[in-house]
Amino acid sequence: MQVCNSSLSEEKLALLPTEEEVAFYREHGWYISKKVLSDEVIDEAIQGSERFYRGERDTPLSKDSGYSNWKPEDGYDVMRNNEFVSLQSRAIRQLALQPIIGAIAARLAKSKQIRLLDDQLIYKPPQDKSGKSAVGWHADRAYWATCSSDNLLTAWIPFHDCDVSRGSLVVLDGSHKWSNLQNTRFFNNPNLGDVEQQFQREGRQIVRVPMTLKKGQVSFHHCWTIHGSYSNRSQWFRLSLAVHLQDGTNHYRPFWNKKGEQIHIFDELLCRTLPNGDPDFSDPAIFPILWSEPEK
Repeated sequence: MQVCNSSLSEEKLALLPTEEEVAFYREHGWYISKKVLSDEVIDEAIQGSERFYRGERDTPLSKDSGYSNWKPEDGYDVMRNNEFVSLQSRAIRQLALQPIIGAIAARLAKSKQIRLLDDQLIYKPPQDKSGKSAVGWHADRAYWATCSSDNLLTAWIPFHDCDVSRGSLVVLDGSHKWSNLQNTRFFNNPNLGDVEQQFQREGRQIVRVPMTLKKGQVSFHHCWTIHGSYSNRSQWFRLSLAVHLQDGTNHYRPFWNKKGEQIHIFDELLCRTLPNGDPDFSDPAIFPILWSEPEK
């Protein structure tokens, strides 16, 4: 199912970021929307997540390993991280591909087109006293070495009101402008303070900004913005979807690390290939378009 709508109602147009808000995003690396998603589409996604966690799949992936894929045998009272859920669940796909998300991302990225890149459904159990449900500091772009664009971005959608106590996403203000972030991959290190000390030793100024949102709001952050999330200390579970987005110019590029090892990302195994054999990051079956600028 391809979801792409190149026109918005006047009501939806009023929800797009202003020029001042776009300038803020480019300076600070993050943006919080107005309420842009209906309760109905989120509630359907909650039901879809419950079916997904029970093992029900509308469309199974062609691969079953090599990506984050929590399963019931991993335990229920733990943080669950599942990737590419929108390719497997119609309800999650309906949420992830909302045109308003693409239109906002297009304005922030100043791109004529926005495509899906990946998504993550993350569940945090309630009353986590251990702190293990925190997500460590990382930059999304550091995990996407074979993407050509530095203009990628992520939309974060909590399925309910979410404040600091419930494990909100948190960004380091302005960190997308820092240099040498290629190895900022500490997603699995829940001790945020340890990594912050390393940043401070490098002379970085640490300004935490929690994304405290009401149901229906969406936060966006630049692909180089360092972010993580707090542990869930509340009495309720925390459920959210991170929708990773690519601008229209993004394409595959081969990449080798400093050891001379060629790097690949899982997306490459799912999509079709181009005539030259490269993965096609515009494959509509895997990377559907959320938004395209209307033709004049």
